[in-house]
Amino acid sequence: MPHRPNTPCRHPGCANLVPYGQQYCETHKLLHPEALRSAGSRGYGSRWQRESKAYLRAHPLCAECARQGKYTKATVVDHIKPHRGDPALFWDRANWQPLCKPCHDKKTWNEDKNPVYSY
Repeated sequence: MPHRPNTPCRHPGCANLVPYGQQYCETHKLLHPEALRSAGSRGYGSRWQRESKAYLRAHPLCAECARQGKYTKATVVDHIKPHRGDPALFWDRANWQPLCKPCHDKKTWNEDKNPVYSY
């Protein structure tokens, strides 16, 4: 059976090729620790599942669609400001907003495409 071709590193501007299934080359792996940890270890465990479902019951409509005058059911709880591992920001309900999956994916793509690094 043929092997899958290598893919480009996902770090912006990097042209290194990595084996299929990996996201970053050895040079950039340390800059993206969130890609190496499981969802549970990043805080999205059973407590998050309970809290986010309760939040969606209380806020059933997508906030972004509502700004555009559309009424769409929210399916994802989004962190308005990315928490980047900060537990206080992660659990701050003032930093949460209900979004539908397409709006969440678009917002997350824009944030991940243009990441802000702090040194």
